[in-house]
Amino acid sequence: MTTATSRRNVLIGAASLAAAGGLLLTNNRPSAEEAPDPTEGRSLVFDEGFTTLDTAIWHAGPKATTFDTGFYGRSAFSRIDGEEGFNPYAIVDDPSASNGKALQISAQYIGHQMHVPSYYGNNLPEYQWISGNIQTAKPDGTILKGWRQGYFEARMRFPAHPLSFPAFWLMNGRSILFPKTSIELDIVEQKGWEHDLYGAYLHEWGKPGEHHEGIGVPTNVDITAGYFRYGLLIEGARCRFYFERKQIRDPKTQQPIDWTLGRAAEMDAGGDVFWPLLTLALRSDVPFPNPLKQEDRLAHMRVDYMQVYA
Repeated sequence: MTTATSRRNVLIGAASLAAAGGLLLTNNRPSAEEAPDPTEGRSLVFDEGFTTLDTAIWHAGPKATTFDTGFYGRSAFSRIDGEEGFNPYAIVDDPSASNGKALQISAQYIGHQMHVPSYYGNNLPEYQWISGNIQTAKPDGTILKGWRQGYFEARMRFPAHPLSFPAFWLMNGRSILFPKTSIELDIVEQKGWEHDLYGAYLHEWGKPGEHHEGIGVPTNVDITAGYFRYGLLIEGARCRFYFERKQIRDPKTQQPIDWTLGRAAEMDAGGDVFWPLLTLALRSDVPFPNPLKQEDRLAHMRVDYMQVYA
């Protein structure tokens, strides 16, 4: 989830996920069996219920990197105390959340010159937005929380909006200080105007061994209308993605998505880990709304929880 223009034109299929909940048959023989609940047989090792936003765990602001400023898209990611008089981070009461509380990350149109450090859009009217990004790593390379493998899940509700680009994703620790190569696993990326579709991606950036995978995931349900669970199971080099704890499938072949990390052995040799990010960005590769409606000057993403099972 780096720049909106450097990718994301990966094929987004719109076929339905028929048979996603059961057994597929080829010539009356099973071709793929539905994977079990990815939490089964695993222990909950991280359980963030967002009753508070703990700064000992979460660092707010631009993506942790030394490669560039950490900003991308049409909005500036706010530090923990806000920017331009607006704080996009709030813990809110929500009866639909598991414990009655949720993290709300907002995007607001400021619409005048801004003074966000190192942000390229301060003087560009279409880019004068403040939104949020939290992560368990810092730009100096500190990993506040990280895991090499396990099942990563967030229960989230996305806004319906002409620019919004919410995501739950992972980066590898080494990528912060040594960005020549990096690994990015996008568990979910959603465009605010696509209410029943999202993208899942694997990116191993940089030479040698650059490698990319991507798939559009039809949901057959409006994912802007409520909370849904988005997950990724990493076992060694194996990556399997989940929606509502059902393994996602290729809409064309109906085969389960099962991608391979080419740099898994390199990660193991270096003691590297993955750290999560929860982001509300705004896309810059689509036309700016003209006019920008009053109701579209503010958007909210909510996160019920983020968990890791090992």
